[in-house]
Amino acid sequence: MTIEAQRRAIEAALDTYRSRLDTIPDEQFDLTPPDGGWSYAEVYSHILQATVGASIAADKCSGTVLIPTSKGRTMLGFLVLTLNRFPPVRVKVPEAVNARIPAKKISKEEARNLIIKCHKRVNDVAPFIIDSSVHRRIQHARLGMLNARQWFQFMLIHLKHHLKQLDRIDRALGRS
Repeated sequence: MTIEAQRRAIEAALDTYRSRLDTIPDEQFDLTPPDGGWSYAEVYSHILQATVGASIAADKCSGTVLIPTSKGRTMLGFLVLTLNRFPPVRVKVPEAVNARIPAKKISKEEARNLIIKCHKRVNDVAPFIIDSSVHRRIQHARLGMLNARQWFQFMLIHLKHHLKQLDRIDRALGRS
């Protein structure tokens, strides 16, 4: 998939998050599901903060400041990026990531503002990814050292993955 096609797909996923946000009743947005796990608010917080973070990583990898490296992806990183999806198992956010960008119960207005910020970041960084070096990489907590193109691909995979989590919350709260 080209960078432009990925950009459009990321934009479409963000638009899906935005439209779904409008369907969630205000009183359920920060409600923890009966079976545990994250609320809608926490999913939105996590996914949008992670998207901003991935766009920053892609931006840094697109520049010339980073020292090129031959270190690459982990086996999980190879599988996720090759298959364009996460494995079909539920995993917890790594503690290091949770400490840096914790999922918190944000308001719907904060979620809307973060979606706008993500759209802007994605559109700003996309043109620079095309000519970026594959050897300028930044560490992902589980996937290993990723270059700008891989961070962009990760954004899309991650956004699609958490849409499924919203579906689980819908079911747990009797909305589907």
